[in-house]
Order: sequence, then structure tokens, then C-alpha cells
Amino acid sequence: MSDILTTTTDQDPPLLATAPTSAAARPAKTKNRFDAVQPMLEKLFELYPHLFGAKFLPLKLGIFQDLLAAHPEVFARDTLKAALSVHARSTRYLQCVASGLARHDLAGLAVEPVAPEHLFLAMVELFQRRQARHPEDLRPKLQAQLAVAYEQSGLSRQDYLARIGAPSETVQAVLDQAMDSIDQLRARHAALKRSFESSGKTRQEFADMLGMNLSELDRALAI
Repeated sequence: MSDILTTTTDQDPPLLATAPTSAAARPAKTKNRFDAVQPMLEKLFELYPHLFGAKFLPLKLGIFQDLLAAHPEVFARDTLKAALSVHARSTRYLQCVASGLARHDLAGLAVEPVAPEHLFLAMVELFQRRQARHPEDLRPKLQAQLAVAYEQSGLSRQDYLARIGAPSETVQAVLDQAMDSIDQLRARHAALKRSFESSGKTRQEFADMLGMNLSELDRALAI
């Protein structure tokens, strides 16, 4: 999974990253690439501190074209593309994507959710970077994150797998466990909903019968 930036079009650079780590920690090739686009990154910060400042926000698809249109005298196409690519591969940007925040436009307005496949890729890339630095087995944490992401996607197992592509064997094993747990939960909730619908009871009566509080029942029934 060397390139997680799947938001690219023929015109747009990839969009998933931020300010890299310290210069000493970066490989020479990465450091040189960052140094080459640093003035452009600084200009992006100056113009849009709400997107490229102390806190990063996921960028809307097509932000590259928006920037060129808004500042034709400031941004050169190739340099801007390189700068956004560096930004999108940074750990800080990946963290904001993985957090589940919506994508934002130049005005800082939330305009669209991050697609499930992009959320997945950001989580996996962060896992791989962290696991490479830490002796602790981080797979349980990844499993918990993927379970939440899969559940919130609302997609079937087949549709979710079709969107994320083919992860590594290690990640696939973690994902299978995460999806199994959610599929089992969905099956229990579906059975509970069928039981409620055939019971003839009110929600409160049904919750009392099962020893559940009403909010817990509503979540299970997706009401």
C-alpha cells in the first residue's frame, strides 16, 4: 500500500497528508522533496490557515483546481501538485482523515464525507507507520478502528471489500476479524428488530421485558 492517495484525477494531485516529521527523522529523498515544496506549503498556510495551519482538515476532492482558479498568479500547476502530494502523505493529515472528519472546501466548510475506502486507507497507513516504530502489537487497536469504520459505512461486507481493494495479508486478517464482529452485531440487531416488530409491544414495554434501557434499544433497532 505504497500509495494511499486514491482521490487523484488527471487534474488533481493525491489528497491524503501534512507537515512531515522532523528533518532528522525523514529519509533524504523525502526531506529533499519536502524542502522543494516548503515555500508552497508556507503559502498555503498563509492563505488558508484553517486548512493548512495548526490543525489540518480533510480537503475536498477537486481542491487542486479550486486553488489554481482562486490564485492563478500564486500557484504553478506542477509545484502546487507536488506540495499537495507532500501535504496529503503527512502523518498529521492522515490522522485528520482517519478521525472521520468531513472534507472541507477553501472556505473551511464541510462539503462531503470522506469515502469509506479513503478512511480505511488512512487508518491502515497510520497503523503501518506506527507499527514500524513500536514493539507493541498494534493490530488490536487497528481492529477496533476498522470495526467502527465498517459499521459506520453502512455498507455490506461485499460492497465494503469491493471499495477498499486488496490489502496486505496482515491487514486482511485484522479486517476479517473486525468485519466478523460487526456482522455478528448486525445479525443480532436484525433478529432483535424482527422480535420487536412481532411482539406487539411498545418500545418501552419491549425494553423493560429485555432489561434494556430505551436508548440502548433504540440504538439496537436503529431508530
